[in-house]
Amino acid sequence: MKKMDLTGKVALVTGAARGIGRACALSLAEQGADIVLGLRDKASAEALQAEIKALGRDVLAVQMDIANLAEIQSAVTEAKAKFGKIDILVNNAGIGAPNKAEDVSEKDFDETLNVNLKGTFFTSQAVGKIMIEQGKGAIVNLSSQAGFIALPTESIYCMTKAAISHLTKCLALEWATHGIRVNAVAPTFIKTPGTKKWLGDAAFMETVKARIPLGDVGEPEDVASAVVFLASEAARMITGETLMIDGGWTIQ
Repeated sequence: MKKMDLTGKVALVTGAARGIGRACALSLAEQGADIVLGLRDKASAEALQAEIKALGRDVLAVQMDIANLAEIQSAVTEAKAKFGKIDILVNNAGIGAPNKAEDVSEKDFDETLNVNLKGTFFTSQAVGKIMIEQGKGAIVNLSSQAGFIALPTESIYCMTKAAISHLTKCLALEWATHGIRVNAVAPTFIKTPGTKKWLGDAAFMETVKARIPLGDVGEPEDVASAVVFLASEAARMITGETLMIDGGWTIQ
């Protein structure tokens, strides 16, 4: 378990204000990492910063709307200036409003791809350049079970999450010679503020649970634990993989 210790590491988590991103930031800090919070609204996570500081970790909040390439670059530059390095990147930020395929607008399409794919790629590129200089690093992307199964009204979201899993393989292969590992996690439905309106529906919840062999949806900490593992030396021989966190949904 010593290989899970992240003392002395610096981790950047995008979309860190709530839900899975928040859980990842706290879990990484609990394992010893200093944290950079990538936030669409820099002032939105004062309480989270206080929690991280209470763990004895250093923390920096940066303005980072990953649909904005200038903000990606400035945030990464600011993080590097403060800490001198970035050891871990968690590409958590993502969107995916449901809509019937026949009703998807060009605006819906472009916004989802700009965040989920373009943002993930260019954040990886910006941090990847620092990791190449360092000769090491670990990147964990947020895919989804939606990248492996079809879900009604989620065609664009499913498409982007499938692409993230393949991008993970491509970056893992290209950057392996630089000592950079790139993996992804693919959660099922997770109890977060973003899923509350669906998971708060008893009938919907029962339908979802019936599809999951383990019989329950996930908590943000279920995803965060896997992220910490993949970011740590305990996973030093794992790269290019997408780890399913779906209670068995996709094995059927």
